[in-house]
Amino acid sequence: MPLHQELDKKLSKIYEPSTRVDDVFKGYDITFLTNKEGEPVTLFFGKRRPDGTISGERYTRVIKRKPNSMEVLSSHWDNQGKIMNR
Repeated sequence: MPLHQELDKKLSKIYEPSTRVDDVFKGYDITFLTNKEGEPVTLFFGKRRPDGTISGERYTRVIKRKPNSMEVLSSHWDNQGKIMNR
């Protein structure tokens, strides 16, 4: 299942490089990690537990770049499955 259009738009922005961002989207807790370019590359989506971890779904982003360039040709998010923390 593809990401919600508004969430995909939010994750298309550039953030601080190599950081973790905790946020809320339409009543769900989200956390995403950025790469050294500041692009979100790992997303945790679900319900945040008291220790800060999320129980729900994990997504990873595949980014295809123009050869010998940092220009993004395309990107998409792959669902890596359920994550359940005890």
